[in-house]
Amino acid sequence: MNNAEQYSYDFSVVIPAFDEEENIDTLMNEIQIAFSKYGLNGEVVFVDDGSNDDTFKRAVFHKESMKCLKVVRHHRNLGKTEAIVNGVQHSESPLIIILDADLQYSPEEIPRFIQKLNEGYDLVTGKKIGSYEKNIVSYIYNWFCQKLFTIPVTDMNSMKAFRREILDGIHLRHDWHRFLVVLSYCYGFTVTEIDVKLRPRKYGNPKYSGYGRIIIGVLDLLSVKFKIAFSRKPLLFFGTIGLFLIFLGFITGLVAIYMRIFLNEGFRPLLYLVMLFMIIGCISFIGGLIGEIIGDLTDRLEHITKKSNKDI
Repeated sequence: MNNAEQYSYDFSVVIPAFDEEENIDTLMNEIQIAFSKYGLNGEVVFVDDGSNDDTFKRAVFHKESMKCLKVVRHHRNLGKTEAIVNGVQHSESPLIIILDADLQYSPEEIPRFIQKLNEGYDLVTGKKIGSYEKNIVSYIYNWFCQKLFTIPVTDMNSMKAFRREILDGIHLRHDWHRFLVVLSYCYGFTVTEIDVKLRPRKYGNPKYSGYGRIIIGVLDLLSVKFKIAFSRKPLLFFGTIGLFLIFLGFITGLVAIYMRIFLNEGFRPLLYLVMLFMIIGCISFIGGLIGEIIGDLTDRLEHITKKSNKDI
């Protein structure tokens, strides 16, 4: 599918869900009301991510009354990122809306996101307005994002809408749905945000809660920063470290020679330190060179793949 005319729907609502049985009926009813109220021509792709309850059964129950509904099932819990990616793969439209199944965001927000995308933006994320039970974790995460990437939005984890070509060009690893906004912006897509009302959760338990998520989130952020900054230029990172260590080894060696010749003092630990600096420095520099070769081969492979897809 190469152009918008080949799509039968204006947009696709992708709903990743895990153990949300009690919310499904209300969610589906709200979606139908919103579609009818605003005259929306969209499809709904519901992805049950290996739930332990009857989430899948409740979703399938609504297929008869919702002709636009697709239900996809993971036989085990793979994670929200995998559920989103799988949902997008099963969708049939150029615009994607990510809507959580916990009812904290209203389906009536959908037209506002579509309108913003139609203004020319590639990705629109919501800025949560209202009480949020994971407010501290979210604040720390968003603060780190601002410092590391200087991105022009303030809330990275909320309801989102984006053009499907974003996921065609960006590979999301496990749990990297949280970095979709960051990755999109850093890869040259235009992003913006709009206020969205956050409703209190009525049923079920929040997922991915706890302060331990701060450590995981920060480490993942550093991983994303490294990927963006150095994945195409690994020698810039490893080579710099390697040359610095080699330089320290050289200076330490001069100090050891001076002490031996002019002070007549031999200090064996300095010799060990010189060897350590030199060996690690050389390994880092060589690692950077190997990384450059791998990066060049990856670029060539991507170029060949894109050319083959165009020819097809």
